[in-house]
Amino acid sequence: AMADPSSFASPACCLTRHLHLRCRADFGARALRGTAALTVRAEREALRCLVLDTRDVQVFKVTVNGQDAQFAFGEKHSFKGTPLEITFPNELRRGQEAIVEISFESSPQSSALQWFTPEQTSGKKHPFLFSQCQATHCRAIFPCQDTPAVKLTYYAEISVPKELVALMSANRDGEVPDPEDSAHKIYRFSQNVPIPCYLFAVVVGALESRKIGPRTLVWAEKELVDKSAYEFSEAEAMLKTAEDLAGPYVWGQYDLLVLPPSFPYGGMENPCLTFVTPTLLVSIAVIKVIAHEISHSWTGNLVTNKTWEHFWYVLNEGHTVYLERRIGGRLFGEQFRHFQALGGWRELQNTINTLGDKNPVTNLVINLDEVDPDVAYSSVPYEKGFALLFYLEQLLGGPDIFIGFLKAYVVQFAYKSIVTEDWKKFLYSYFKDKVEILDKVDWNLWFHAPGMPPVQPTYDMTLSNACVALSQRWIQAKESDLGSFSSADLKEMSSHQLIEFLALLLLEAPLPLPHVQRMQEVYDFNAVNNSEIRFRWLRLCIRSKWEEAIPLALKMATDQGRMKFTRPLFRDLYSFDKSRDLAVKTFLEHRASMHPVTSMLVGKDLKQDQ
Repeated sequence: AMADPSSFASPACCLTRHLHLRCRADFGARALRGTAALTVRAEREALRCLVLDTRDVQVFKVTVNGQDAQFAFGEKHSFKGTPLEITFPNELRRGQEAIVEISFESSPQSSALQWFTPEQTSGKKHPFLFSQCQATHCRAIFPCQDTPAVKLTYYAEISVPKELVALMSANRDGEVPDPEDSAHKIYRFSQNVPIPCYLFAVVVGALESRKIGPRTLVWAEKELVDKSAYEFSEAEAMLKTAEDLAGPYVWGQYDLLVLPPSFPYGGMENPCLTFVTPTLLVSIAVIKVIAHEISHSWTGNLVTNKTWEHFWYVLNEGHTVYLERRIGGRLFGEQFRHFQALGGWRELQNTINTLGDKNPVTNLVINLDEVDPDVAYSSVPYEKGFALLFYLEQLLGGPDIFIGFLKAYVVQFAYKSIVTEDWKKFLYSYFKDKVEILDKVDWNLWFHAPGMPPVQPTYDMTLSNACVALSQRWIQAKESDLGSFSSADLKEMSSHQLIEFLALLLLEAPLPLPHVQRMQEVYDFNAVNNSEIRFRWLRLCIRSKWEEAIPLALKMATDQGRMKFTRPLFRDLYSFDKSRDLAVKTFLEHRASMHPVTSMLVGKDLKQDQ
């Protein structure tokens, strides 16, 4: 069995099957404390000990089947945390199960949890807590086998102040008053589909819900709940389309939760409860992100990568982007799917320009020995993995034939964790009549070489041509031509095309400053609230050294914390001599209220890592 370089656990010796969590959210101490009872099964004879992952977690007591057990922490590792070694009072036979119950408390500095004061929320009255466990942060809440090679079911009871609501990545199972504290109530949850620890999630806040479909509630603070319900109204149509493409949805409920603005990702596919950024509410990316997170219900959550080295790549994100774009194609037509696919290829070019085409993190299958998965994270896996699948679709006979493979793949590997080799073997057995075509694919270059893929798929250019033509006009314009631009240039363009127009300009050398000033005069991009457009426009301004854009870019970088926006804005501000000092000063002022992972990564970008 392959060991997971990001975890201390040894699932080949002992496997967690179920978790029963009882805990309490203490906003005063910024801690989750309680007991985690792990049902584990010995995978070999005469098993005497169990090693679990932890990071900054206190452990007070451990019992095995009700008997006290000895435990000790090993040596602390810079980002993996600290192994916890538990010695069983009696050895286990192969196949024997035991219940290992651990009394624990998380640290206020836990990398998995962000605690908000009331002032940091929309409502300003109540505190708020949310978790983000992907990739390796579940160990910063409670001790666990924190590797995607292990899947477990869970039951949880969480006690929270009674004016707040708790939600988890599970189906809701009612609430009762807390017998030990009349100011608290206990919410219960059950997740009967086995999941990897990175999909464990909890949120506590003054949340309200609106029903938008037979299996979907939208949850948000009161100030955002109606707008959210309106923006996400397509969820059921997308779920049905996804079921048609990938097979039945097995998770029961599909709820959506809108988080505070510092949430570091666009979305997180927590089972039964997708987490999303509020930046989507002023964006046309709603459909894209929701389609993406829904798609994870099959690829990622049901079929999971065994280690993070295979994660992003073909297995998890590549397939998920493929399914997300198939949903988009069903809803908006095949030309739109090709337009999104080509946009993804340009996004890949942009990222590889930033990271460098020899950088090993631009491989599809990466080596994470002594590499923090959070530091290796980028859009490469998503788009390089997608490009491979899109290329294979074209090679093997088109979308209808390829979706048959995707459905069969999900059936074959549902509830399992696999590596890239398993996927490739299955591809070859499914297309056994097309082996000579598959053998023409340079698998080694696709999987193991850095930089752009060895082959570019073909794209329908219908929707892309207008973006290319307008961006070329700006790139080739001399100062004397600037009068030829007018607001009429954008009349026929959708917001998707505006995003693509700006993305194309960002791939080129910076425009001269008078060009960007003229662009503002005729297109008034400063007045656009759509976060995807605003983000690219502000990057364009800073790269062309327009000082008037500095406060706008700093405001966007700090008003929200989605890393896709915050990191590049801070990086561009740091590269511009006129804004470097202010960028560092602003980061240091906001650092304490930023999400722990975001502040770590922006700190590295701005050379402020402590």
